[in-house]
Amino acid sequence: MRGCRNWPADLVRRRVAVIAANGPAAASAKTTTTAVPIVFTAGVDPVAAGLVASLNRPGGNLTGVTSMATEVGPKRLELLRELLPTASVVALLVNPTNPLVDELSRNLQSAAQMLRLRLHVLHASSELDLDGVFAGLHQLAADGLVITPAALFNRRCEQLAQLSLRHAIPTIFQYRAFAEAGGLMSYGANATDSYLLAGSYTGRILKGEKPSDLPVHQATKVELIINLKTARTLGLTVPLSLRGRADEVIE
Repeated sequence: MRGCRNWPADLVRRRVAVIAANGPAAASAKTTTTAVPIVFTAGVDPVAAGLVASLNRPGGNLTGVTSMATEVGPKRLELLRELLPTASVVALLVNPTNPLVDELSRNLQSAAQMLRLRLHVLHASSELDLDGVFAGLHQLAADGLVITPAALFNRRCEQLAQLSLRHAIPTIFQYRAFAEAGGLMSYGANATDSYLLAGSYTGRILKGEKPSDLPVHQATKVELIINLKTARTLGLTVPLSLRGRADEVIE
């Protein structure tokens, strides 16, 4: 369905039994049909996003899995500060087209104030913006970078990791793929677990259960991955207290 703007309507016309929707696609599917069951995987609070009435009783034709990526955003800033105790300026990369960008920015601004950090919010709404964003970090005297979850960034973990290395900026993102590709740190729910849970719900619905009867799963496994090779390249020493809490250390 890539390139098809009205893919939810196309799926409804095809009379599919279930629609699996990832990220922002869930909202598009919801506005298209109230009859076809929809199983979503989302990084946001699905109640706040208007996908379901409540986590325990979703109501309607949607249910799924949330990794609550927005809620753990401030923790990513805390982890970066722990690694960079003398930092005073940190940048936050957001996609301004993300409907939750204001909430994401407010949460991180509040966390930055508590940590006595100055936070610069940088925008990238397309792949073409990324090089310019990273090139401008040194002019801001940014000590580190936090990348917020967004479909644009989620698909470009490797590119973001390479840009952070090229510009020698300590960076933290949500997905382990970022750390595996050479990014410094990742902190977030295990994406594989989320998709497995969503797949399980899809199977139950195909066997006759209703989305309204299936509570939204909240991913409870949050992983901290640290790439020690990248830390050494950046001239950083990872404190034992932080290294000891990591779920995985990449040598």
